[in-house]
Amino acid sequence: MSASLVGSFDIVPTVLLLSNLPCCRRSVKDAIQHNEYLKECLRTNRLADGTPVTPKKRRAFQQSIKDFDSADYPPSIPSAISEMECSVFGHICPVVYSAESWTETTEDRRTGRYIPFQTKMRVVRRDNYTCQHCHKHLQDNEVEFDHIIPLAKGGSSDEHNIRLTCHECNADKSDKVSI
Repeated sequence: MSASLVGSFDIVPTVLLLSNLPCCRRSVKDAIQHNEYLKECLRTNRLADGTPVTPKKRRAFQQSIKDFDSADYPPSIPSAISEMECSVFGHICPVVYSAESWTETTEDRRTGRYIPFQTKMRVVRRDNYTCQHCHKHLQDNEVEFDHIIPLAKGGSSDEHNIRLTCHECNADKSDKVSI
């Protein structure tokens, strides 16, 4: 089985947990590939990495194959949408969407702990996926955004006050100012 059929789609329990988050829709080509991958897993009783298919995954795969309709998928995904997709789980990060007007206003959203998606992307690129404290190279799922001057001490969520850290360094810092 080719690795291209696997992608991030073999993480069924995680995908099921993220089912309430908006997902970046697969193109019809990707959806067909994924459906073929599921059929292959059921035929061989193994995932691409050799792990046996559990009864729970078997039921989920069978249901997914049963519900599959290629007409439900677009021919392609616009780049503006696919750029919002999480590279780990495939969901679109909830901070990309503004909440309903009755829950918050634009001004409220720009204050506090909220860091806009574009700011996060600029900080990740600026800091080159590297913890700015211990200089460890970080994977997508290890990235944490640290307020240089903590919100509790009057800091903002603007780009100049945000840096990348690993979990350990960010947890150690707490609400101390550490430049």
